[in-house]
Amino acid sequence: MNKKSIKDIDIKGKTVFIRVDFNVPIKDGKIEDDTRIRGALPTIKYAIEQGAKIVLASHLGRPLKDKKKAEEKGTPYDPAKYTLRPVAERLAELLEKEVAFEGKNMTAQIASLGSGDIFMRENLRLDAGEEKNDAEFAKKLADGIDIYVNDAFGTAHRAHASTEGITHHVETCVAGLLMEKELEFLGKALNSPERPFVAILGGAKVSDKIPVIESLIERKVDKLLIGGAMAYTFFKAQGYTVGKSLVEDEMMPKALEIEAQAKAAGVEILLPTDHQVVDSYDPLNSRKAIQIEFTNAGLVGLDIGPDTAAVFANALEGAKTIVWNGPMGMFEEKPFDEGTIAIAKAVAEATEKGATSIVGGGDSVAAINQAGLADKISHISTGGGATLEFLAGDVLPGVGALDDK
Repeated sequence: MNKKSIKDIDIKGKTVFIRVDFNVPIKDGKIEDDTRIRGALPTIKYAIEQGAKIVLASHLGRPLKDKKKAEEKGTPYDPAKYTLRPVAERLAELLEKEVAFEGKNMTAQIASLGSGDIFMRENLRLDAGEEKNDAEFAKKLADGIDIYVNDAFGTAHRAHASTEGITHHVETCVAGLLMEKELEFLGKALNSPERPFVAILGGAKVSDKIPVIESLIERKVDKLLIGGAMAYTFFKAQGYTVGKSLVEDEMMPKALEIEAQAKAAGVEILLPTDHQVVDSYDPLNSRKAIQIEFTNAGLVGLDIGPDTAAVFANALEGAKTIVWNGPMGMFEEKPFDEGTIAIAKAVAEATEKGATSIVGGGDSVAAINQAGLADKISHISTGGGATLEFLAGDVLPGVGALDDK
């Protein structure tokens, strides 16, 4: 995706609308994790240095959907949960600079911005026009704006007013520095990876990952490592007993088809050899690691086993490009995070030996952070669904709308 970046254009004295992803966890008005705010700092600081007038915009949660649910159930709805004001305050602390926040006369606030000034709009999703990609709302967003910058890769797979609609009303539309980095790393992995190229996919459902798997097979990934509950659909399709493990029965024919496609393309698929199981009648005291073929009807698989972790780590030996998306087990419940943590360590070790590693998806990124290995990974992607759709070879609306170089 050869798109223009903020560094390719002159922004001095221009009013620049930067779509950021400040969808951060907030509890009682306090930000619990400011990673996404920090992720946008390079672009914001660059715009300040260049003397632009900066308008920031983001969504936060799903206010209108939550309000509707609350009304239907007769439960309380707290609009204060959806304001971006705490984010503006945290950003001001990080930049050591004033960040003006949306008031009653927003048009005047934007018009009065000076060189290097920052203004933050209120939560975009408080207007139904945002998610509907409403043309009138998009036009309003573009009012008084000279340049549009998308630095929110995590929302680029959605054609919303602030990610796609606005680009029809602003002449110059470019990528921010975080977006540029995402496109550079993911684009290279997809289109011209250094080989051997190994992909690791996990998570609960094989249906979520099919477009990615097919795209990787088509691009002749060298090895495809499949863990997590999605592996059980493959095992059941092959005739194994998987007990009460999570399976998508309707996807079994597709699983066999994928294996045939991989074989025809010369792509090696590696599935777990053992797994951590519990007895469904005594889950607390029955955890053990067993070979896949010894699974009986009452057992539930919740993580890859130690043998699989070793096999997968071995498969990363000598790899030059590694893409990882999705956990190896029920990561959120200890001790079933062990397999995912083991993979995190193996990916970090392979990176130290010269591989370019890209990790995306909430649980995989959480495992990297939990293991204290974030600085050992080449690129941690900020996208969940966006990363998957990009790896599936789809053109993301928020990326396609930007100006080509």
